[in-house]
Amino acid sequence: MRVSSQGVTVVALLADPDAPTEIAQRMARILPTRLADKSGQGRKFDVEVVSEPFTAGTEDPPTLMRRIMDRGRAENWDIVVALTDLPLHAHGHKLVVDLSHEHGLALLSLPPLGGLRLQRRARRAVEEAVLSLAGLRVARAEGPPQSQPFLGPFVSRLAPVHPGQVGEEETADLRYVVSGPRGYLRVLVGMVRANRPWRLVPGLSKALAAALATGAVATVNSTIWSLAESLSAPRLVIATVGSVALMIGWLIVDAQLWHRSTEVSLEARQKARLYNASTVMTVGIGVLVCYGGLIVINLVWALFIINGQVFASVTRTPLHAAEYWTLSWFVASVATVGGALGSGLESDEAIRAAAYSKREQERRHMLQDDHDD
Repeated sequence: MRVSSQGVTVVALLADPDAPTEIAQRMARILPTRLADKSGQGRKFDVEVVSEPFTAGTEDPPTLMRRIMDRGRAENWDIVVALTDLPLHAHGHKLVVDLSHEHGLALLSLPPLGGLRLQRRARRAVEEAVLSLAGLRVARAEGPPQSQPFLGPFVSRLAPVHPGQVGEEETADLRYVVSGPRGYLRVLVGMVRANRPWRLVPGLSKALAAALATGAVATVNSTIWSLAESLSAPRLVIATVGSVALMIGWLIVDAQLWHRSTEVSLEARQKARLYNASTVMTVGIGVLVCYGGLIVINLVWALFIINGQVFASVTRTPLHAAEYWTLSWFVASVATVGGALGSGLESDEAIRAAAYSKREQERRHMLQDDHDD
């Protein structure tokens, strides 16, 4: 890696497509100023964002670091920070960041940063990585090399991050990982955040249309009125859980989102569990949002269409607020089952973003298309 002249350090943010690229583009607007302020010494930084599927075909950190090194050598960059939304593993732990001070490289995995304030945490992580790499390079140019790089602020801000083992033959010379139940939970929440479950709702337009049609008909059905009034709160909860679980299961099966590992290693099984857990949680959040919307729409429809005297003559119960709520709740469960049937009309693209394995396949296709061109 070359050292820029005129005190300008060229930093490249090499980002996987989708969420990593969006995060990199947002932070690139303010990163040069923040890096210059924190580094002092009159240094200037020029930040470039490059979006490409550099993780396609592998999730092995040493291999990815070699790819990043080769990519950096081919360009006019001093420091390369690569961002991915894939959960990477190293020596049985979940990788947060790999650093190579010799080559000016960093590999940052976003899921271990968690699901809250991701943009801010990612920016801080990138800042600490760049300043560590740039600082060590300056120290080597101006005096004796430092014996041990230090990223104390990075660790304290992102606990439970801690230093990890680095192999002798690896490009990286410093690694931070997360481990234990807290680390697993943080990675899982970060994966769900990277899946952006809110994008699943508009992608289920046909399922929502089927659910709304089912709900509209069920709301004016006298048999449904009688059933709703006869059900206790525990049974309504069971109906909710059953209908939501049916919808989640059908979406995952129909779109083939379940990840099956072809390897038998412990790390491969852990990866499969993470992928599937994040898929279930992502689809579950999307379905629950739809379910909540159905309750509201059914309630509005019931307020408009149901005649209190007719309802009372059928159910022998006056139509009050509690009856409106119970009916809307039960109809939402019935409509969700109808929506599950309608979800079979959706294209795979509508919900494939909810699965890491599907995005990985897409990135491989993108990389193959680039090579073909």
